[in-house]
Amino acid sequence: QVQLVESGGGLVQAGGSLRLSCAASGSILPINNMGWYRQAPGKQRDLVAIVTSGGRTNYVDSVKGRFTISRDNAKNTVSLQMNSLKPEDTAVYYCYANQGVSYWGQGTQVTVSS
Repeated sequence: QVQLVESGGGLVQAGGSLRLSCAASGSILPINNMGWYRQAPGKQRDLVAIVTSGGRTNYVDSVKGRFTISRDNAKNTVSLQMNSLKPEDTAVYYCYANQGVSYWGQGTQVTVSS
């Protein structure tokens, strides 16, 4: 079992920045992919960014150039630096980890005002 605890959401004006962090605990087995998904009201949960244990990253097109995902394998943490935020980035952001089984954090609200 892996527990994921997120922090860093909040309210920001368009053009601003936020940093999300997620700490994984509970299992001593290696974690494969870690990343972030988001879910806006009335919409499905979609991938934002993901990073492999080897450091390879992948981003949804809408955040490329604005968001940066990073990972510390020694600490089992993953972060998402979000710059140039837009109102359409407003959503609940969920931390994700895969260890053969998928695990999710509780979610953190990000609200971008216009």
